[in-house]
Amino acid sequence: MLRIAICDDDKTIVESHKNITENCLKDCGSIGEIETYIASDNLLCDITEDGFFFDLILLDIEMPGSTGMEIAEKIKPCLPNVKIIFITSHIEYAIDAFELSIFRYVPKTDIDKRLPAAIQDAVKLIELEGGKTYTIQTNSRLERILYRDIYYIERDGKNASITAADGISKVRKSLQQVYSELGADEFIFIDRGCIVNMIHIMQIKGGMAVLKNGEALPISRSHLQEVKEQINHYWGMLI
Repeated sequence: MLRIAICDDDKTIVESHKNITENCLKDCGSIGEIETYIASDNLLCDITEDGFFFDLILLDIEMPGSTGMEIAEKIKPCLPNVKIIFITSHIEYAIDAFELSIFRYVPKTDIDKRLPAAIQDAVKLIELEGGKTYTIQTNSRLERILYRDIYYIERDGKNASITAADGISKVRKSLQQVYSELGADEFIFIDRGCIVNMIHIMQIKGGMAVLKNGEALPISRSHLQEVKEQINHYWGMLI
């Protein structure tokens, strides 16, 4: 069961977002438990002090007490994998939201169209991360790597080298073959010899993909525009 929090200082908006979320869960065939907050500090306290867990949080940026930005920064140590959707009328926050690794940025002027799509995409990703694995099987070993733990995959001679949270694993397959076997939109080519898991991209800067683990990988000129478009679609905001 997914745990979702919705926080906005306007009670009417909270109820509206809750209804949208409930409909999205039905459309995805998913089950979720939704907690609502009209005081941002209550949400912050529940997470940082009382240990509440959430898979997805819908946050207004401009709120009395702790702002959405402040909440996002403070809860990351407690919920490093939480998906946060920012909802705001202030477009200038978009870049800051991207650098905070926010899942999606939704302008209040386009709520009806953008929010359901953002919630559905987040639910699908959360379920994908929940336990789907890539399997490496040879005569001597069987290894399973969680999709969510994979940072990137590079061509290494006749092998594909998978860099994940627990280290590097190699499989004697072409990069294209591994890409096809993964079969997930979160994995994209940034170069002919490198696939990156978009869930770990913090930002695109100076022709580099900066990842959550601190690594920066070069994006080839031929792939740069396409990568930006894919990231733009994934994050739902302009780069």
